[in-house]
This record gives sequence, C-alpha cells and structure tokens, in this order.
Amino acid sequence: METASFLDPPNSPPNVSFALRGPRTNNFLRSVSTKESPLTEAPCSPPHLSTATSLSINLHSHSHSQPSTPHLSFTPSNKLDDLHTTYSCICSVLKKDGQILSVATSGGLVYTGSQGNTIRIWKMPEFTECGQLKTKACMVVALEVSNDRIYASYSDCKIRVWRRTWEGVIKHIRLATIPNTGSYVRSYIAGKDKMTRHFGPISSLAINISDDILYSASLDKTVKVWRISDFKCIETIQAHPEPVNAIVVADDGVLYTASDDATVKVWRRNFCSGSRPHSLAVTLPAKYSPVKTLALTLDGGVLYGGCTDGYIHYWLKGWFSSQLQYGGALPGHTHAVMSLASVGNYVVSGSADSTCRIWIKEQDGQHTCIAMLQGHRGPIRCVAAFPIQGSEESNEKGCMVCSGSLDGVLKVWRVRNTRQNRDSSQNAREYFELA
Repeated sequence: METASFLDPPNSPPNVSFALRGPRTNNFLRSVSTKESPLTEAPCSPPHLSTATSLSINLHSHSHSQPSTPHLSFTPSNKLDDLHTTYSCICSVLKKDGQILSVATSGGLVYTGSQGNTIRIWKMPEFTECGQLKTKACMVVALEVSNDRIYASYSDCKIRVWRRTWEGVIKHIRLATIPNTGSYVRSYIAGKDKMTRHFGPISSLAINISDDILYSASLDKTVKVWRISDFKCIETIQAHPEPVNAIVVADDGVLYTASDDATVKVWRRNFCSGSRPHSLAVTLPAKYSPVKTLALTLDGGVLYGGCTDGYIHYWLKGWFSSQLQYGGALPGHTHAVMSLASVGNYVVSGSADSTCRIWIKEQDGQHTCIAMLQGHRGPIRCVAAFPIQGSEESNEKGCMVCSGSLDGVLKVWRVRNTRQNRDSSQNAREYFELA
C-alpha cells in the first residue's frame, strides 16, 4: 500500500495544504551575483572550509549538517523592477520509496529514482504516473535520458539501459547492463578487470551524442568512457585525487568533472592519442570548497558549480573550447548546494538547506535570484527543469521545476515571469498551492 500524492511526510509538523492564496510574487529583496573582472581570486572568497562530507550522495549516511555561509545581505536589482514573478507548487507526491536521489526529464516525461529498486515515470503536464522500471538492484543514484534511451546507475556500481518506444503507448525495453557479467569475467581472467568496472558507487552520468559515448563518474576517483554501440569500456580517466561527484559534457565534446578536491577539471578528447584520448586541459579552483554538482547552459557558454559552502561558482567560456574565465559566485544558500539545472536563461539550485532557488541570467551576464521555493523538509538531492512559454501578447515566460528531496517527497513547481510596467496593476489570480 503506497501513500500517493498531496501528502506530507509522516511525523511532520502540521501544515495547511490546499490553502487558497493570492499569487505569490518575488517581493523579497533579490540576491545578486558577485561580478568581477578576470582575476585569479574572487573579490569575496568564501573561507577555507574543512568538511568531512565525502559525497553529496553519501550512500550510507546522509549528514544534514554542512558548512554554512556567512550571513548574507540581499540587495535589490533595479534592472528587473518590471519583471513580475509568480511561483507555486502545483503537485507534491510521497511514495514509500525512501529518499529521492535522481530525476531526469525528456519528451514530456519525468523519470525519478530513489532508494528503492523502482524508477517511476511521470507524464507532464498533469504529472500522473504512467510507468515503472524495476530491477533487482536498489538505489538509483543517477539518471540520464538521451535519444529515447534511459541510463540509470545503481549502488552496485552498474548501469542499466532501457530503450523507449512510442508505438501507441509508451514502452521501455531493457537493453543492457553495463558492464555485463560475461565481459567482466573475461576481463577478470585476462587481468583487465580494473578497466571494465567501477570499484565505488557511480555518482553521475553524461552522454556525448555526437561521439556515441557514455561517461560515468564514481567515488573511486575515476571517470569511465563507454562506447554506446556495444557498451564496452574504452578508457578509464584517473580524474581526481578525491571522489568525483559530477560530470557534464558540452556539445563540442569537452568534458567537465567536479570533485571533493575543490576543483573542476576540463578534459579534451584527442582522437589521435591511442588508448588514452582524453587529456587534461585546465583545472578550475572552486575557492577551497568541494564541488558537488555541475550544470552547463545549452550553448555551453556558462558552467555552474555548486559547492558545500552554499555558493554557486560560475565560469564563462572563452574563444577556445577549453578556455574558461571565472565569472563570479551566486550567494544565497546557507548549506551545501547538492543539485543544479539550467534551462534557457534560468538556473535552478537545490540545497541541503531544503530550498530551491531560481536564478535568471541577465543580458549583461549578471545573475539575480527571482524566487526561493520552500516546502521540503529535507535536503534537496536532485532538480530538473524545462521551459514553459506563454502567449506573445502576455509576454510571459517561465519554467517548470521538479525537485526531489531526502524527505522522500517529489514536488513540481511552476515559475512564471511577466514583463510589465511598474504602474500597471497586477493580474489578480488565485491558485491552489501545496506547501
């Protein structure tokens, strides 16, 4: 028997659900990014922090106490005075799957992974459950969807692959387990077992479509490169001296890796380098704080890194593919930033302080926090976002945000922005909000 939608976790403080309220707007003072000239150090660097946190997805014990940032003073942004923002939680779901660890969106579907052995599939925009993917393994730590293929990493250090079909109804066909048992046994006999499997939980996945490559990052401090056509491991990158927490890959093939060693590394793929085609191009320091999550804008122009000190650092791409310049830091969260997502000119961050923040990137490159989403009662482990477009007459834009928390609750939020004159009256709209 499962507890379905619109319920708060058990033993939670009393809370009013379905409260009829007027539209919530961003009347709070906005948090603005620190912008700086290209210097080697940030103008306001966070203090050096010593943290015992080994990974944002500590698979055995989730410690909610993280190093906190100094007290933050918010300053208003005059550039966005004509931007009217409303946001609301349109759905809240609690299943008996344990902590929500991963989420991915594709083709109007949302995939969520948890401590259990089930990947749940939700149909948007009504957010109704339309399917499940089950395995014997538990703890779906990372999810990635590309070209109608779903890749999921589990706590047993393996990756499962499904193919999605649209023949009248949505179906998912199991394709492979990476690495498969046969190839591992053959490699073990040949003494090459270290090349074909991870020896620590897989923390993140990334896909390079043009080169037909799947990347997997692990707590064993390595990144493995898998050929999608036959699911064979073709390279092992000794990426960092500490666990690798997140990876993203750009359209030009540049790979970014984030680690507990407080750095982000940039790797280039050279096709004429024999057995080790990936080479380190540059190392980006993250101001002495372990980097737990990464996000890349669609055009690859901005790289974001969420750290345990609560800051989101970002780097701007230069003329060359591996050339990056430090852009600044986004303050606001009081605990570790555990997840990031980028869609359009929005950046969504989820934190161990149980809040999500929505940032908008202005034309001059500065970032402004336009909304803070509250309602979870545990650290937010994963977020995903996709755009929503209003009519041209209303000049309305926004995004939908899915947030999964260690409290076991999955929430869906709608964030809308409307350009209007300062003196124009706001549209009086009512909606139901799930706290």
